Amino acid sequence: MIYVFDFGSQYSQLIARRIRALGCEARLVSHQYPLQKLTDAKGIILSGGPDSVYEKEAASVSKKIFDLGVPVLGICYGMQLTCHVLGGKVQRSAKHEYGPAKLEIVRKSALFEKVPKSSAVWMSHGDQVATLPKGFVQTGASSNTPNAAMEQTAKDIYGIQFHPEVEHTEYGSQILKNFVLNICKCKPANKLAEFIEQKVAEIQKTVGKEHVICATSGGVDSSVVAALVGKAIGNQLTCIFVNSGTLRKEEDKDALKLLQDLGLNVQYVNAEKQFLRALKGVTYGEAKRKIIGKEFIAVFEKSAKQIRPTPAFLAQGTIHSDVVESAKTATGKKTQTIKSHHNVGGLPKKLNLKLLEPLRDLFKDEVREVGQKLGLPEHAVWRQPFPGPGLAVRVVGEVTKQKLDIAREADAIVTEEIEAAGLARSFYQYFAILLNDKTVGVTGDQRKYAYPVVIKAVVSSDIMTSDWARLPYDLLARISTRITSEVPQIARVLYDITPKPPGTTEWE
Repeated sequence: MIYVFDFGSQYSQLIARRIRALGCEARLVSHQYPLQKLTDAKGIILSGGPDSVYEKEAASVSKKIFDLGVPVLGICYGMQLTCHVLGGKVQRSAKHEYGPAKLEIVRKSALFEKVPKSSAVWMSHGDQVATLPKGFVQTGASSNTPNAAMEQTAKDIYGIQFHPEVEHTEYGSQILKNFVLNICKCKPANKLAEFIEQKVAEIQKTVGKEHVICATSGGVDSSVVAALVGKAIGNQLTCIFVNSGTLRKEEDKDALKLLQDLGLNVQYVNAEKQFLRALKGVTYGEAKRKIIGKEFIAVFEKSAKQIRPTPAFLAQGTIHSDVVESAKTATGKKTQTIKSHHNVGGLPKKLNLKLLEPLRDLFKDEVREVGQKLGLPEHAVWRQPFPGPGLAVRVVGEVTKQKLDIAREADAIVTEEIEAAGLARSFYQYFAILLNDKTVGVTGDQRKYAYPVVIKAVVSSDIMTSDWARLPYDLLARISTRITSEVPQIARVLYDITPKPPGTTEWE
């Protein structure tokens, strides 16, 4: 077991995910986790975090953690904390590093086995290690950070100022592999293969003879959780499919057919007018998310009362990227809120239902694998990820039925053209965003004012970080021509080339 001590980084869970991808067990725990419970620890990783080690109330860890006889790797804040606790010096950097940097390996290290002497890494820090603790040596540097990596081989203690867990670090997976497999001597095993059997047993034990309702949308996460819970309890499950009016083109028909083909009980609720009425006049994305979350609660309350026997549980397709972006961490602190998720937190209390979230510890690629093992059709497993609030957060400004219809048509064209080009599996996500301010265009010989639309396609494995997809120019040309020809309310097509970070996946 590798224990990841969480100091509040947005990427803490991603560290554990990368370790699980190596086939090894990982557990994310609070930085206050009792050391006496680390009896099965093969190694320890100290995560990044927002604090400065020299602040009065900065999150810390006992010095005894370095005397447990197991390897320790400090990442970013974790490296600074290692230095601080063991007698080194950490100070404010003259130049902060946020984003890509070049790591230069200055000394041979087991941590950098099979890593080139120079490689791209992802930095995110305002402090740096000024003086190494006694017994440590420098192993890596960047242009702005002389001590970008350090180690003390006598006790197998390592520190790196960059984030190996994010995709922007070129050899990050290799560095984590070196630590987990070579330094900590963990033995890989296919734990995901046991996941379904374990969760089915857990659901059966938790639910007993009670009834469960499941929030389903036809998306990957909700379809997989519905199939998993259905496998566990059969007719004790009723799926509630809510048409909020913010779905993609033909999505309600496709989703209903999928759920029925899985042999699940489905209750369809058309609440389009209710949602649009609640969203009238609202322009801020975070406000839209909260309103939609509130309306979903109202719909489920009403639907739950009509189901017999009365349900006692609510199953949701919450996955780890939802949890991390909604910012509740193992430290007990709040990280910076990136966006709210209407399916994370708060619902059970208002619905008077107990919550089932069997996918909560999985990332999207793991959810797809579980879906495949459950026998879901390929088109369902590889369906485009879609935000809970739907097109409401892909329509910038006020949401109206007209604007949703425009966004639906543009989005469908993007999907059709990328699939026709044989590139559907090449990208994590691709869609259209409708902007709010109209711009001038020309149709035939006439000027017209119409909406601009932004096309976004991203490359990622888990959406915690992503890069913009390099779509072929001729494909972009076809998409642009079709949208401006077939959707008369659109006069201009743009392409988003912002990675995450600094951007987010959705525009609102």
